[in-house]
Amino acid sequence: EGEDKPLKYPHMFKNATTMILNKIDLLPYLTFDVAKCLEFANMVNPGLQVFQVSAITGEGLQHWYDWVALQIKPSQHQVIH
Repeated sequence: EGEDKPLKYPHMFKNATTMILNKIDLLPYLTFDVAKCLEFANMVNPGLQVFQVSAITGEGLQHWYDWVALQIKPSQHQVIH
């Protein structure tokens, strides 16, 4: 898929709080323009939180995991005994 997805699906990106850009390990082999994608996403939703990750190499995942953990309200943490 192309970097123009935020422009093709503006409703989805405008209502999102987060965008996960996965498979960044493949970027050296693709013509995908990350800067353009981020520019388009920012045009549609300037407050969008973006995480660039690779599920294969693990790059960027810890930053995303940390963000997810911060989003969980304390009352949602359950300890099972």
